[in-house]
Amino acid sequence: MRIACYTMFEASQHHPPFKHTLPSSASRHHLEVKRMSRVEGLRANSPQFTLEGKPFLVLGGSIHYFRVPRAYWEDRLLKMKACGLNTLTTYVPWNLHEAERGIFNFQDQLDLKAYVSLAAEMGLWVILRPGPYICAEWDLGGLPSWLLQDKNMQLRTTYPGFVDAVNLYFDKLISVIKPLMFEEGGPIIAVQVENEYGSYAKDEKYMAFIKNCLQSRGIKELLLTSDNWEGLRYAGMEGVLKTINLQRLSFGAIQCLADMQPQKPLMVMEYWSGWFDVWGDHHHVFHAEDMLAVVSEILERGVSINLYMFHGGTSFGFMNGAMDFGTYKPQVTSYDYDAPLSEAGDCTQKYQLLRNLFSQYHSEPLPEVPSPQERRAYDPVVIQWHLSLWDSLHLTNKPYRSEMPVNMENLPVNNNNGQSYGYTLYETTIASGGTLNSRNNIRDRALVFVDRQCVGSLDNKTHELTLPDGKGERTLGLLVENCGRVNYGKALDDQRKGIVGDVMLNHTPLRGFTIFCLDMKPGFMKRLMSSGRWKSDLKTPSIPGFFQARLYVDSPPRDTFIRLPGWGKGAVFVNGQNLGRHWFIGPQQFLYLPGAWMKSGENQIIVFEEQKAADKVVFAENPDHGRTIDVYKLPFCTLL
Repeated sequence: MRIACYTMFEASQHHPPFKHTLPSSASRHHLEVKRMSRVEGLRANSPQFTLEGKPFLVLGGSIHYFRVPRAYWEDRLLKMKACGLNTLTTYVPWNLHEAERGIFNFQDQLDLKAYVSLAAEMGLWVILRPGPYICAEWDLGGLPSWLLQDKNMQLRTTYPGFVDAVNLYFDKLISVIKPLMFEEGGPIIAVQVENEYGSYAKDEKYMAFIKNCLQSRGIKELLLTSDNWEGLRYAGMEGVLKTINLQRLSFGAIQCLADMQPQKPLMVMEYWSGWFDVWGDHHHVFHAEDMLAVVSEILERGVSINLYMFHGGTSFGFMNGAMDFGTYKPQVTSYDYDAPLSEAGDCTQKYQLLRNLFSQYHSEPLPEVPSPQERRAYDPVVIQWHLSLWDSLHLTNKPYRSEMPVNMENLPVNNNNGQSYGYTLYETTIASGGTLNSRNNIRDRALVFVDRQCVGSLDNKTHELTLPDGKGERTLGLLVENCGRVNYGKALDDQRKGIVGDVMLNHTPLRGFTIFCLDMKPGFMKRLMSSGRWKSDLKTPSIPGFFQARLYVDSPPRDTFIRLPGWGKGAVFVNGQNLGRHWFIGPQQFLYLPGAWMKSGENQIIVFEEQKAADKVVFAENPDHGRTIDVYKLPFCTLL
């Protein structure tokens, strides 16, 4: 989440413009030569950055490796280079790299070393933003959910449990990234200390702790902080350069930064090229001409810039975050962000305008823009098989029995790391109907079943539901979905999911639960696909359930977009890959399907559906973002 200010233009004194030539030393060959001959990296000892002793203007852009299929990293970085950028910035998501405590993954899609090395091959420098908290409209701001098993946990503070976890993570992370530092011959010229802590600022010792985490492990490159205008008021740290995040030049923000750090270079670490979307709202757009005017103004002042996002990509799976400033609003799967490169890697009008602008800051012509990737609108596929949710429960982890409800994070699953994402089914026995009251202890949304027949739903707005009367004992089921943990703001510590307290029936708390973990991880999906319980009779399918179709591709697979007209809410899996959530309320009316995740021949599509199923899955060559609204014309409060 980024705090934006939508008011008058700033009229502070301009800094003199200058031209910058991309240093050829960023090529792979020259990097090898420079390993022994480099003198100094990025420095902030004067009103302009210097790199290797020469004036340097950061022309940066953000692309998150974890939001882009690895097969497309090269394409996206080549397009970045061709646009005239000289620096890549990326966050590092702790929750993916250490999904289970003490077990680290830096392979395949999460091969950070390969990503940064690829940037070097492209002639790009790198600013790394390792967190541990990253925001990024990512579940819990990138913090692993197992931290919340500690009922006293205080995230982003020097609370001992958090400190211990960060230290162990940084031991591993920095062993991976240290050989990629400038002083080691690598492309990383700066490292960010945490992220937007000025807006959080719960512990005055915390930022010094994170700084020490980096430096004590041998990081010697320039350190930066990144804050919105409001967060700049937080006290800085000696030897750490402040940068600012914004979309408009408002309230004299850049001049304020200059006054705080006289004779230091100025940088907009996050220039918001667009905005993110939440379910049930409009798709946010930021018109290209409005964006270009501000970027031109920033560069004319000699201020360095990083476009957030240059290419947004996709929050695949269940990784989207959420907002909560009094009202909980989960974010959509697409992270298109109305960025210069679209979700599928298309060069937009913003891209062309920025390329023309950035070319003025180079003494040589920019590289040719790579050809667009071909896409296809495949023929619709018909649903062939159905499997009821209830018939899939034997494929989950062994159910957990508990007298009291247990939140997702504290379930004894995933090697006792709890459940991080997806759905959790709570079943118990009731002897009457009456008023069911969640007391707002359902996080975030529950379908309610009596004898496995849906009778309604509960969420953060609807806390009560009337259950029908019936004879004898019946089974009450609550299928609870984690719709995404808040990624920004003071509610960060209160992000436990599932059922987090008592649920009452006629003022009496429910007891005696059987709890099923439905995180729909690859192991479960593999068992599901090979299950012998799929049914071909689709006249009256049981919902919730899984619906299967096959897409036959008779040529090299191409990117496409899945559309689900007539469906309700759920998630889509292709060849076991979780593409993300679908929900008829929009604004997103599609899911991006990378051709790299398909194969020639037969491809398996599984739709998990909660509410309403149709008989086919449709494909489109281009996305449908739904209703749009211009963020440039909105007051800030409407984004909260």
